[in-house]
Amino acid sequence: MKPDFAPPSFIFPIVWTILYILMGISAYLILKKGYESTKVKDAMFYYWLQLGLNFLWSILFFGFDLRLTALIVLVIMLLIVIVMTYKFFKINKKAAYINIPHIIWLMYALYLNYFIWIINK
Repeated sequence: MKPDFAPPSFIFPIVWTILYILMGISAYLILKKGYESTKVKDAMFYYWLQLGLNFLWSILFFGFDLRLTALIVLVIMLLIVIVMTYKFFKINKKAAYINIPHIIWLMYALYLNYFIWIINK
């Protein structure tokens, strides 16, 4: 079951497509600064880590119905994206600002995941 404030299912692929495009643009802006730079390598580590956590979250939430575990991964992912955005900011402010919708969506997803877990305990 889902809470009443959950958006219709068709919204999710639209939002994630937009977010992945924005993430790709922001990563491109960072990589343009030169991958040999330690700051760029460090920032991109967090970029790849958050993508991996996103993939893991989907498997836990949809594949295994492990709502609480997925919630924990989502908290970690949100923190990683915040760190990534900060590191991007130190390299290219535009690349950081592009990630603000991602952070906002993750906060909403966290709220939604929490209530789905509570309702379906």
